[in-house]
Amino acid sequence: MQSDELPSLYDRLGGVYNIAAVVDDFINRIMTDDRLNKNPAVDQAHHRVSPPGFKYLVTEMVCSASGGPQQYSGRSLGDSHRHLNITDDEWAAFLDDLHKSLAKFEVSSAEEKDLVAIVESTKDAIVVAPLQSRQPPL
Repeated sequence: MQSDELPSLYDRLGGVYNIAAVVDDFINRIMTDDRLNKNPAVDQAHHRVSPPGFKYLVTEMVCSASGGPQQYSGRSLGDSHRHLNITDDEWAAFLDDLHKSLAKFEVSSAEEKDLVAIVESTKDAIVVAPLQSRQPPL
């Protein structure tokens, strides 16, 4: 008798090695994205954080959130992002970079949709500032 249960998103994405490849490309994109680095706090964080360590933690997080055996060992998203004053526009740029990385690796639309839903569920912990809060008064 066959199970009607779908494989986990982790399995559908191909496991840790495939996830790590996409995360590697994605982190390279966001670390150098001018749309994100125009925020001085984000730019400073991108120069302070070790890219390999950052990639490791994001890979761990995606694997865990998608049903893999890994356990995320980093700080909470709120604790690690709140001080960056990330805006909705920066969130949109972040998602654009994610979609570009997923397209590069030809992640199917079903898996992309499921992964983006997981990422979208983190928005409230990451986006904390409207754009106008960083603009000087007129």
